[in-house]
Amino acid sequence: MQNKNVGFLIIGISLVIGFIIFIFNSALKKIAGATCDMGPTCTMYDTLSIQTWITVAIAFLVLVIGIFLVFSKESERVIIRKIRPFGKLEIKKFDKKSLNKLDNEEKKVMNIILENKGSMFQSGIVEKTGFNKVKTTRILDSLEAQGLVERRRRGMTNIVMLRKN
Repeated sequence: MQNKNVGFLIIGISLVIGFIIFIFNSALKKIAGATCDMGPTCTMYDTLSIQTWITVAIAFLVLVIGIFLVFSKESERVIIRKIRPFGKLEIKKFDKKSLNKLDNEEKKVMNIILENKGSMFQSGIVEKTGFNKVKTTRILDSLEAQGLVERRRRGMTNIVMLRKN
């Protein structure tokens, strides 16, 4: 349900509560008038007054919540994108010239990515190469700048994929 609809529902509930309070308190005043011999100084009237204020305050609070929901900003939509499975990624065809331009460390990283069907987690590259995280990140920055790979954030790590043309 949207906030506005819930707000109108709560406003309706508060109006029903107010109507019930009115009927209930009218009946209690009649009962107090019929059973109390002391007239307007009867303690039942004081109790009835306190009860009336408490119930009216609760109904007013519910009404304010309903009004707030009616005029509050709508919640944002959550957009969920489907992630393609690893096996269906297209592997970019590299020619010898593009691989020859890379230094040894970049070639090592590219070979590991190619062995893993064109994509893998960045943390897996760190494990397989033996490079530290900083060095791996710098190598991937260089490969990304050359247009060979791209990184996408997934949780606490990145997925490194061969870039498609």
